[in-house]
Amino acid sequence: MKYGLVLCLSLLSLTVSGQVLRKRTVKLMGSRFDITIVDRDSLTAEKRIDEVIAEVTRIEYLISDWKAETQVSEVNRQAGIRPVRVDAEVFALAERAIALSELTNGAFDISFAAMDRIWKFDGSMTAMPTPAAIRKSVEKVGYRKIVLDKKASTIFLTQKGMKIGFGALGEGYATDRCRDMMLAKGVQAGIVNGSGDMSTWGKQPDGSDWQIGITNPFRQDTLFAVIPLKEGSVVTSGSYEKYVVFNGRRYAHIINPATGYPATGLCSVTVLGPSAERANGFSTSLMVLGREAGLRLINRYPAYRCIMITDDGRVFTSRNLKL
Repeated sequence: MKYGLVLCLSLLSLTVSGQVLRKRTVKLMGSRFDITIVDRDSLTAEKRIDEVIAEVTRIEYLISDWKAETQVSEVNRQAGIRPVRVDAEVFALAERAIALSELTNGAFDISFAAMDRIWKFDGSMTAMPTPAAIRKSVEKVGYRKIVLDKKASTIFLTQKGMKIGFGALGEGYATDRCRDMMLAKGVQAGIVNGSGDMSTWGKQPDGSDWQIGITNPFRQDTLFAVIPLKEGSVVTSGSYEKYVVFNGRRYAHIINPATGYPATGLCSVTVLGPSAERANGFSTSLMVLGREAGLRLINRYPAYRCIMITDDGRVFTSRNLKL
């Protein structure tokens, strides 16, 4: 789950330089979306916000696994039965998701949707699940069981009971798509923030960079850092609101799809880079991989930067980021 990103607007940014800033909060894809647009007048800015909402809604009805009429839901219904033809857009998203699964060695996995929810983070758990129950919970999870046929544009889940779900990756994809769409229409600046998957472009009306605040996971009423963004994306994954403690060890609500065990060691990971979709995949994966393996992974991709905060409050960054 994503937490801890705050848009810090300049107090002078709303109506200077012949530009106006308009912001609207709506519920889309089952989550909160904050849409901020800078344009020449209020009417045009509000129209652009409407266009962003329409685009996110279109994507939702294409890839959501909780809406029965989507192509992804049909893929899940036909698991173990037959391949399902999908639009090129859905197929390409699935290709990228599986590529991310491969480069993270399964720390990210779109078939995680089939996992049995045996871990409870609502205070009701009094003991850890048994190793047998944990193994069973992920027996239908595994991106290697997904067959993609590019020529036919089909997705086939080879095991009955398997499911795929783009979840937060889809939110990142939607924010990236909306940013690209607004740039193509000549919109000067804005932010599309899908439940913490944030894509930005341009500057505030007063000419200053967008300022993105990262919440301190140990004092959530304060900011740990404020980072300027000109054009890019930022995503934070955190476990500081949902976790359990057994035998003195903290288990996060972010589960390792390969093992069924919760992530341990990190309470917050923030990833910055050109794509919110990829940044989301990285932030979740780094939580699962832990500090050492996570830093090795992110350092292979210099277009992306990260900040990690451990359970005991230590801070680590990728090689290309200095706080």
